[in-house]
Amino acid sequence: QVQLVESGGGLVQAGGSLRLSCAASGRTFSAYVMGWFRQSPGKEREFVAGIGWSGGTTVYSDSAKGRFTISRDNAKNTVYLQMASLKPEDTAVYYCAANRLKLSQRAGEYDYWGQGTQVTVSS
Repeated sequence: QVQLVESGGGLVQAGGSLRLSCAASGRTFSAYVMGWFRQSPGKEREFVAGIGWSGGTTVYSDSAKGRFTISRDNAKNTVYLQMASLKPEDTAVYYCAANRLKLSQRAGEYDYWGQGTQVTVSS
């Protein structure tokens, strides 16, 4: 089992940058594929980015590609989401998630979730 705690959200102007962090408990962080998802009011939770066990494989949504970078530090049990060129439509609660089996874009395939961190991008 793993517990996840996100941080780094906040209010930023359009065009700005933020780095989100997700700290995981436990000693088996490297056994988990990690993903970032987001959800805004009235919308379904959507995939943003994912990273494989060693960090060698990454996947991005079309909206994140070229602007966001996911990375992980297994020694620190932490996954990051560096976000640049932020747009008002990026406003959402951002969640990190973990699963042991598969680098997936489907929220239902992740077993563990953090509580989320709010990102608000003003125009």
